[in-house]
Amino acid sequence: MEWFTIILSVFALGFMFWFFSTSKKPFEAGQLAPDFRLTDQHGNTHTLADFRGKWLALYFYPKDDTPGCTKQACAFRDGLQELVELGAAVAGVSVDDTSSHADFAKKFQLQFPLLADTTAETAARYHSLVNLGIIKFAKRNTFLIDPQGKIARMYLSASAARNSAEVIADLKHLQAA
Repeated sequence: MEWFTIILSVFALGFMFWFFSTSKKPFEAGQLAPDFRLTDQHGNTHTLADFRGKWLALYFYPKDDTPGCTKQACAFRDGLQELVELGAAVAGVSVDDTSSHADFAKKFQLQFPLLADTTAETAARYHSLVNLGIIKFAKRNTFLIDPQGKIARMYLSASAARNSAEVIADLKHLQAA
């Protein structure tokens, strides 16, 4: 019983540290977005500069082919035509590898890049990494990046179901202003 109490206490302290150290707002609107160089499910390398001149919905998600991540990816898939008409591209990022991304994209007909951040460096630069030691995964955060490479909107702890619609609504609002 004593070991159980110690383990539970360590877990609780670790959770509290993680929660309070990761719940801060990572960026301010108007800041330059951190650069990245990541490979997609087709083996193509993408950088932030590749998206210069158009809007980019860069969304971080925890794991391929899980319920919430599938819902979010499919919502972006279903809204992709409207996003393209608004001058935007979409790219998903997780710490899964390109093979996992390829299977996920094929299974759900995802027509946008899924970027493999296997070192978790990009997620960390975007303050979107949960690092529990041996387990690392991306937080469900989305960054709407303007054509000049600046962060226009942030969706921290984004809703898997509503994220795509929120991005579309904000793009319409930003472009009307």
